[in-house]
Amino acid sequence: MRVVLRPVLHDDLQIFEEEFRTPEGTGPYQWFGHQDPVRLRRAFAETGLLGDEGGTLTVCAGGEVAGRVEWFKGSWGRPVTSWCWTIAIGLRPGLRGRGIGTEAQRRLVAYLFDHTRAHRVQAFTDIANLAEQRALEKAGFEREGVVREAQWRGGRWHDQVLYSVLRPRG
Repeated sequence: MRVVLRPVLHDDLQIFEEEFRTPEGTGPYQWFGHQDPVRLRRAFAETGLLGDEGGTLTVCAGGEVAGRVEWFKGSWGRPVTSWCWTIAIGLRPGLRGRGIGTEAQRRLVAYLFDHTRAHRVQAFTDIANLAEQRALEKAGFEREGVVREAQWRGGRWHDQVLYSVLRPRG
């Protein structure tokens, strides 16, 4: 199945809102409670969900909207000199487990290395999310370690596994 990343269109917003507003839609590792229902539309109206500090692209597979990928700045020291991108993905429930996430994350890394000066792209996932760990590894990420009790979700702290990929040299 051919995977394409493209800017978010107005019609995508309704799909995102419908698919990712419940624990069933986000999946067990991305449900952080109910969110401001118009925040996404406000951000879309202001920036088209693309900006200097991060962005969102729609993931299309087989000609349909499969989900979205996002990136935002993080830092390991002073943000002026030591920033990197952290990426995230959300796929529609019926399209998970088909390799779409692996390819979307691979394409997002290539996009960020082609269009920004970032040297490092990182991602993290719940220690129990073995499917995402496999997807990240297949997309070229290396496991760096466990960040203990780093994410608050579902009334308790959860360990996260940190992954990264570095810009190829040369």
